[in-house]
Amino acid sequence: MRWDAQRLDFDEPSTLPGLPDVRGLLRSVQVPEFPGLTFHEVRAKSALNAVPKGSAMPFGHTINPYRGCSHACVYCYSRGTHEWLELDSGADFDQQIVVKTNLVDVLRRELARPSWQREHVALGTNTDPYQRAEGRYRLMPGVIDALARSGTPFSVLTKGTLARRDVPRLAAASRDVPVGMGVSMAIWDDDLHAALEPGVPTPRARLDLVRAITDAGLPCGVFLAPVLPGLTDRMEHLEAAIGAIAAAGATGVTVLPLHLRPGAREWFTAWLSREHPGLVGRYRQLYGRGAYVPAEYRSWLAGRVAPVLARYGLDRQSGGVARGVDAGSSLGLPGDESVGFPAGSLPTRRPEPASIDEAPEQLSLC
Repeated sequence: MRWDAQRLDFDEPSTLPGLPDVRGLLRSVQVPEFPGLTFHEVRAKSALNAVPKGSAMPFGHTINPYRGCSHACVYCYSRGTHEWLELDSGADFDQQIVVKTNLVDVLRRELARPSWQREHVALGTNTDPYQRAEGRYRLMPGVIDALARSGTPFSVLTKGTLARRDVPRLAAASRDVPVGMGVSMAIWDDDLHAALEPGVPTPRARLDLVRAITDAGLPCGVFLAPVLPGLTDRMEHLEAAIGAIAAAGATGVTVLPLHLRPGAREWFTAWLSREHPGLVGRYRQLYGRGAYVPAEYRSWLAGRVAPVLARYGLDRQSGGVARGVDAGSSLGLPGDESVGFPAGSLPTRRPEPASIDEAPEQLSLC
């Protein structure tokens, strides 16, 4: 495996009680409370990942405690990043989870460097920091504390209701630094949710998370993303989802259509062929030229959601923090100016990195 040089050895303090400390052993752990998952524990060489210069993203660095994601979203475009680890972008992405066990210690050292400029750090840009593994490894409390104590503003995008555990800690951190929260909710229909994102808490549970965050005094935008052509772009679906998001107290909504990168494209297309073969031709037409839908579809979708967002006071003109199609999103970070995520502006291929920590980073809205 590419991470062999980062194996945990005898000098590393024991992470999981009862496991042997054997020099050179890569701990691959399977535990009864997480059936079907394998956790690969590695020593991270870095915690902060720099966003490429010239990126449209409204943050300079990211942190990813985990690689791979047990949410198992069929459409997740971060799937392709797992191939760099010599794992596949399908079942391996869902079940083989890399855990950076020493992440918090490394982060503290990096934040203490005189050269650190306290740029906005984003979490949840590749895989979810509040996926199931976090319930075992508890990396996020240390990350939150380290960022707050160093004076570094940060934001978190998640689908994981485990984030409720840390809401008091996040609220306390917001007294020292700007903290933004975003909750992702692609699908409102329960059956479609179960089919496409089987490891994700229900949409209603995530709306409860939004309410808990805003009740704690934190801004919380919702990413209604990705919108799936022919599946979740019907007016009744959009109306129901946006209305429920507004009722939960969200400070804004970002609506973005599905994009299909290599890795996600193959996995999603196979699912579509099995479950909705009648839509395969439409998807070939929409995505025949690349990962993104044509401008005509984006404009059509924007026209659909704009009046609904305005009605609920969630659009830009009404002061919504997370905004609509192809408009800015600050993940609820107070004071952020509008920074767009136009189609095609997300990072594409980058030179092959030197270590697991530098593997390609992408903004994941799945």
